[in-house]
Amino acid sequence: MVINEAQRLHQAQMGSEDAFASLVETYQTPVYNLCHRMLGDAQEAEDAAQESFWRAYQAIKRYDPQRPFITWLLSIAAHYCIDQQRKRRLPTIDLELFPEESAPDSSPSPEKMLARTEEERMLRKLLVELNPQDRAALIMRYWYDFSDQEIAQSLSLTVSAVKSRLHRTRQLLAVRWQAVQPDYLLKEEAA
Repeated sequence: MVINEAQRLHQAQMGSEDAFASLVETYQTPVYNLCHRMLGDAQEAEDAAQESFWRAYQAIKRYDPQRPFITWLLSIAAHYCIDQQRKRRLPTIDLELFPEESAPDSSPSPEKMLARTEEERMLRKLLVELNPQDRAALIMRYWYDFSDQEIAQSLSLTVSAVKSRLHRTRQLLAVRWQAVQPDYLLKEEAA
């Protein structure tokens, strides 16, 4: 008999460790990926993912089944990562895990490879400079396709605050991106 997520959640809320372990297996990759994107270090991400699941386990009886479980779980992870970043005051992000925007050329030229490496370095630097909550909102929106409402619930913000943060952060990144673009990239884009 196949048990669906709602049944596993109910069993976990009733104290079933096996049901919760099944939920961990299902969601360990998205939780780890969120932590890694926010913290930028594999070991810290593993620790953060474990702590997030431990916190979820401790709070499972307070989980509201009307809310998507993944949203609730990722909000726990995001809050934990934000707290960790505040503690260390050195937020980082690893762009190597981010999906490609377009397929790479089958035989990229050395110039294109150099430009791409430089662009990734610059983007990483810009993202690292963001406020942790702004970075979390961006990651949830553009890598997890969360709605404004889901981001608001996850980060304990209002929907209008989420919209404002996303808009302001996109504008800030665009301005900073233009400011750090080397001349050769701007000329290439104009061509």
